Amino acid sequence: MKKMLTVLTLSLTVLMSTVSFAGPYFDRNNDDYSQGRKERSYDRDSEDDRSRSERRIREERGVQRLKQHRWQTGYVMPQHYRGNGYKVEYRDHHLPKPDRNQQWYKINNDYILVNSDTNDIIRIMAF
Repeated sequence: MKKMLTVLTLSLTVLMSTVSFAGPYFDRNNDDYSQGRKERSYDRDSEDDRSRSERRIREERGVQRLKQHRWQTGYVMPQHYRGNGYKVEYRDHHLPKPDRNQQWYKINNDYILVNSDTNDIIRIMAF
């Protein structure tokens, strides 16, 4: 019974403390408050739009650069392509069986055999 009373008291204390931290109420119709907030939000929105468009342009440029990438044996596989989305099963695509610690990847219609430990490109098969 004593434990139950202690738990109940602690629960009520926590509940009351969270209620006391509630923020103050602002009158949304106050012209000074709403006007200042609107001006700040417009500035912030235009800045966010600008940064989003710059980021999109950079990403598109990066994708185009990666599409033009020439694969060569001995090169290191870029980290961008090391995800599971590019991995393929050799049986499904009629590829030679990879050795231990090797994995086939399909990138831009090329099949690339990569050493999983060092990420070195071992073999390239274009289809």
